[in-house]
Amino acid sequence: MADTPPAHDLEWDAGDLACGDLVLELRRRVRAEPGKVFKLIARDPGAPADLPAWCGMTGHQLIAQDSAAQTYWIRAKS
Repeated sequence: MADTPPAHDLEWDAGDLACGDLVLELRRRVRAEPGKVFKLIARDPGAPADLPAWCGMTGHQLIAQDSAAQTYWIRAKS
């Protein structure tokens, strides 16, 4: 990841929420804010694989991820 994290509009710390519940709640949040960039902190061990796959399947854009910090920047589709 670059030294400067991407700009974001909204931030959500999902904590240890498991990926099934995580993507359901993320889906609700991105639908409510089309076009916005979310900074998501997700500590579930499956998140590094699941979140990029979810973005690819749903059309949302994974702008950046910092696996060490368990942080993801996702632009909600318009």
